[in-house]
Amino acid sequence: MVNPTVASGLILALLSGFILSIFVPLLNRLLRQMTGWALALLPLGLFAYFLTLVDEVASGQLLVAQLNWVPSLDVNLTFVVDGWSLCLALVVSGMGALVIIYASSYLKDHPELGRFYTFILIFMASMLVLVLADNIFLMYIAWELTSLSSFFLIGFYHEKESSQQAALQALLVTGLGGLLMLAGLLWATAVAGSSSFQQIQTNRELILQSASFVPILLLILLGAFTKSAQFPFHFWLPNAMAGPAPVSTYLHSATMVKAGVYLLGRLQPTLGSSGEWFYIVTIVGAVTALLGAWLSWQKTDLKEILAYSTVSALGTLVLLLGLGTKLALETAVLFLLVHALYKGGLFMAAGIIDHETGTRDVRQLGGLRRKMPWTFAGVLLAAGSMAGLPPFLGFIGKELMYETTLELPLYSLLLTAVLLLTNILMVTAALILLVRPFFGQLKEAQPHHKTPLNMWLGPMILGVLALLLGLFASSEPVSDWLISPATSALVGSEKHLHLALWHGLTPMLGLSLLTWLGGVGMFLLVERLRPGSVRLDTAVGQIGPEKWYGWLLDGTMGTAAWFTQKFQNGKLRYYLLYVMVTTLVFVGSTLIFRTNIAWESLNLTPLRLPELILAVVLLAAVALVVRVESRLTAVAGLGVIGYSIAVFYILFSAPDLAMTQFSIETLTVILFVLVLYRLPRFELFSSRRTRLRDGLMAGFVGILMAGLTLMTQLVHVQGASELTDFFIRSAEPLAKGHNIVNVILVDFRGLDTMVEITVLSVAAIGVYGLLKSRALYLERNGKTAVTQLNQSAEQEPTHEEAA
Repeated sequence: MVNPTVASGLILALLSGFILSIFVPLLNRLLRQMTGWALALLPLGLFAYFLTLVDEVASGQLLVAQLNWVPSLDVNLTFVVDGWSLCLALVVSGMGALVIIYASSYLKDHPELGRFYTFILIFMASMLVLVLADNIFLMYIAWELTSLSSFFLIGFYHEKESSQQAALQALLVTGLGGLLMLAGLLWATAVAGSSSFQQIQTNRELILQSASFVPILLLILLGAFTKSAQFPFHFWLPNAMAGPAPVSTYLHSATMVKAGVYLLGRLQPTLGSSGEWFYIVTIVGAVTALLGAWLSWQKTDLKEILAYSTVSALGTLVLLLGLGTKLALETAVLFLLVHALYKGGLFMAAGIIDHETGTRDVRQLGGLRRKMPWTFAGVLLAAGSMAGLPPFLGFIGKELMYETTLELPLYSLLLTAVLLLTNILMVTAALILLVRPFFGQLKEAQPHHKTPLNMWLGPMILGVLALLLGLFASSEPVSDWLISPATSALVGSEKHLHLALWHGLTPMLGLSLLTWLGGVGMFLLVERLRPGSVRLDTAVGQIGPEKWYGWLLDGTMGTAAWFTQKFQNGKLRYYLLYVMVTTLVFVGSTLIFRTNIAWESLNLTPLRLPELILAVVLLAAVALVVRVESRLTAVAGLGVIGYSIAVFYILFSAPDLAMTQFSIETLTVILFVLVLYRLPRFELFSSRRTRLRDGLMAGFVGILMAGLTLMTQLVHVQGASELTDFFIRSAEPLAKGHNIVNVILVDFRGLDTMVEITVLSVAAIGVYGLLKSRALYLERNGKTAVTQLNQSAEQEPTHEEAA
């Protein structure tokens, strides 16, 4: 329902992050060390605001906020708060507050800390818009804003080549996937007749029964898979660990990588009933889960271990959404929350260890539990939830996973085996993260000073939450206020759940015991198995997806270089020739072969003497321009052409256009004379054959333009066009203007006019930049630069330069 109070509050909440990001530089200068705490008040306030909506959403209400965006196209800025979007909004805002506080110490004294705050706020606001938007176009804009802001965050250490390449890789992979997703969503919009997710869900049968259902599904899934790092696009996520720890914590544990999962959940009621959805999403999720878990335990870098375990967790979420049963969707919601809590804490802890000891290599770490007690406590809690130990919330999530697959009518044993192997390897990774840095003998890598409160506060809060939510999982706040509403949104109908730590001696408990025993056994064999598995993975990686990405990128860059060398050679005449040939081929062929126009119906007025005289003058001026050798004479000839066209406007009762033409031609002639009068006379460089080709091309283009003009007139005569009547009828009531031409330019074509002004403004900025750079060059290099510039200006141009 549309509640005005909720609507205004929700829109203000979504805009607040963008607004605050504008003032970050000022706040950073004023507050300095306290900037992080001050900025964290915004996501903390947003978290509290979204908590106030929990009761209404849990009662089954659908909260809607709407603003008219493009009313003529029935496109509105619509935001919807249901259980699924609210769950993500709480994660995004809550984690945002902890990450900003954490970053204030992790990046303390960094010269570009203000830039980090700016981009993290933009990213947070974009994620909130993404998960709450009901309009496809608005969701896509937010989707791309997350990709763009994450590019700057991953590349925060922009002086490092590894950060540059990782940021570019993430942007290219997710950006390309986003474009494919947009195509699929637009296609779905055309089929369903609406750009609203809610309306598309209502009209889902139109999509499911459409002949274009499979391509729509594939395009949307490609976008979701690239964003959530699913196989074979998983490689960008571990490489994105080149960013600082706060970025990895926020983007790659709780928010950005969950965007694809969110989209799959949002579309599950619409597309999830199809067999194609089940097989594609389930298989991709299963492969990704097992592959990520297999690679995680082999790594020795803490962030790499966490990155590949994140890939595995994302694969598990996608697998559950692919299965689509009510229990699977409930498990997906719960596991999304479980993963955000333990992975956020572990990423923060990895950053603390790196920050304090100078290394993330587990082979160089050990015995830190006494030196870093608060960090150790946070890791102990988070690793316990990651391993699925009772009484943590992760234990309930793992039990529900096994229950989900065991109840499946198809592929039950296979998928249970996949999850069992995945969870065993995840337990192994959790033990590596806990035991290697904190137990054993104290090694050379030791903390330099005491860990500040800002840094260990986040892991402790997240770890304690994972414990408390597990202990009180059956309580109303967890089960009825959070998990049930989100599950109901995914299922498409209201569903009440009951979560509990103990269900008795069940097959799920037996599988959990087997998981822990297998994980401990694997941990004991890690050092023996790692060398061989690393060699195997390295060999397979030579033909893996990341290599394909490299080959594709190199091929694209090589093709672009070849194309630039061949076609973008700096010679304007060839550029014009390419444009003209392309126009003749496509527009001309359409005009001749694909238009059904009765040319015999064309009724031309008789040629009058003034028109004949003007035509002769025009032709003579054209001949003069192309034959004369003096630049000033050519400019004068162009002026004659322009003034003659202005006289044509007068003859056909268009004095306003004539005045515009006179003004433009006068200004153009003056500018040309000022610029060209110092240049030498024209020289003849082109051959007769080239001039003949150019003349024929110009003639054909002229004939094409004349044909298009006559076709436009003929369409008007035949009554096939309604534009003229529309403009005459709508100029005054819609645009409040009597001059139809002015109304068309300023109102009906206002966006086009604005873009033209923007192009001119950008060109002016470019010219100013060039002039400014020349002044800076002269200022830095002094008289030597002036002499070099003067000498280069006095040199005669080569034959090719003159051409």
